[in-house]
Parts: sequence; C-alpha cells; structure tokens
Amino acid sequence: MRREASIPYLLAGQFYKMAFDAWGDPEAPAVVCVHGLTRNGRDFDALARALSDRFHVICPDLPGRGNSDRLPDPMLYQAQHYVTALAHLLAWIAKDVAWIGTSLGGICGMVIAATQGAPINRLVLNDVGPFIPADSLKRIRDYMVASGDSPMMVRFPDLDSVERHLRLVHAPFGPLSDEQWARLARNSARALPDGFFTMHYDPRIAEPLRGHEPVDVDMWPFWDRIRVPRMVIRGETSDVLLPDTFRRMEASGAEAFEVPVTGHAPALLDPAQIEAIRAFLVR
Repeated sequence: MRREASIPYLLAGQFYKMAFDAWGDPEAPAVVCVHGLTRNGRDFDALARALSDRFHVICPDLPGRGNSDRLPDPMLYQAQHYVTALAHLLAWIAKDVAWIGTSLGGICGMVIAATQGAPINRLVLNDVGPFIPADSLKRIRDYMVASGDSPMMVRFPDLDSVERHLRLVHAPFGPLSDEQWARLARNSARALPDGFFTMHYDPRIAEPLRGHEPVDVDMWPFWDRIRVPRMVIRGETSDVLLPDTFRRMEASGAEAFEVPVTGHAPALLDPAQIEAIRAFLVR
C-alpha cells in the first residue's frame, strides 16, 4: 500500500517540504527511487509495488515536482540542490539504502554514492552514466524551454490531451499499453481551479537551462570512486547513455541490462525490467 509523507529540508536559508511515497514495511531494507527531470515519484508505482514485499521503497518528488514545494527562485533548480534535499531524506531514513535513479535521479545517485560515508549500498542507474553528450543535453534544454514558453504545453483541457502530449514527448519510454499511458497521464498532471490540467512540475525548472549552451558532462571521476555493486539499464536507442559509455560501465564491473525498442528512458513498467532490478537488489 502506498503511503504519502514528507520531510523538511534546508536550502538557501529557508526550509521547504519534499514529498515522497513509501511502500512496504519501514523495518525492511530500504530502496530509494528518484525520477527524471520532468517526472515525479509516481513513475515508480509499479516497481515499488513489486518490491514492497521485501523492501521499504521510498519514492521522493524532487523540489518543484509532484507534491513537493515549488522554489521561489527558479535558479535553485539545479542538481547540487536536489542532492542537498535528497541528503536530508537519507538522514531521515537513517540506514543504508539501495538507490534506483532514472536520468537526473541517477546523476544525483552517482554524486552521493561517490561521497565518502554515503549510505548507498547498491546503485541502479536507469539510462544515464558518467558521460552525457552535449547534443542530448541540447535536445532536453530546447524541449524544456519550449514547454515553459508554450501555453499549449502547460495547460490542457482534459486528461486525454495530457495523454496525447505524453505519448508524443515520452515515446522513447518504450512500448506501453493504453492503461499504462493513461496512468502515466494521471500521475503526470495536476488539476487547475478552472478545470484545466497542467503538468505536475514547476515550469520554471527550465530557467537554469535557458541561454546556456550545453557541453559534454564528464562524471567518470565520480564513477571511479563508487565502490558498491552497480547496475546500469540502457534504452537501446538512447541518446543520453551512449553505447560506448554503456560498454565502459559494464567493463568496469557494472551489471548491464539493455531494453530493446526503447530510448531515453525505460519506464521500468515492464515485468522483465522490474525482475532484473529485483534480482540485482536481492543478490
């Protein structure tokens, strides 16, 4: 059963609320699942439900997403501040955790896992790695800026319109059923007072990206400091986790799992994806 909760975290001289969903027995081994840039913790419902018989699964909404507080200064929407908020969550959990991170959530996981004394005992990265090419970051930046600037992309008349939008922009998530797309739309949208819907994130998360020309991101020094068991999942056609990076991660000891007919990033809804993660966590 899913339970909603939140913790306070301190950032730039003020406390904010970070919401999360929790599944399973709080006394069981902990798993933290962290979503991608425009997503929220509900992305992990199917995975969390499947793992909850054996684990306490905690799925936070990053700042500005889902039920977490929006930040007054949009320039605070940057990875180092997400790490700060997540560090508060880890302090609240107060024991070792396995970390499952999709895209941005995986970047945060790498940064934390590379830190001395980090309470991460296993690391699963979903379609992200220690090298992120500038071209993929430019694509993401252009989409985010366009989304924030377009009224048609932030206000939808109904959930069907939200679903059609998501089927287009998240087509790389892979082959999903109609019910999975409908659920994704419900979990991605927030009802407005006038009956319209908007995406369940602060559109100002794009502001730190605006006007900056992306460059390649090299996090290999972080990766090389991580000493816990690692698993990396890649969408077969991903432009974020390139084949060479994927192979190099595998050669350095990570367990590798590639998802066919999928780009950035696998939705982790397919039973084969869920079972691969479960097998890695219980090994």
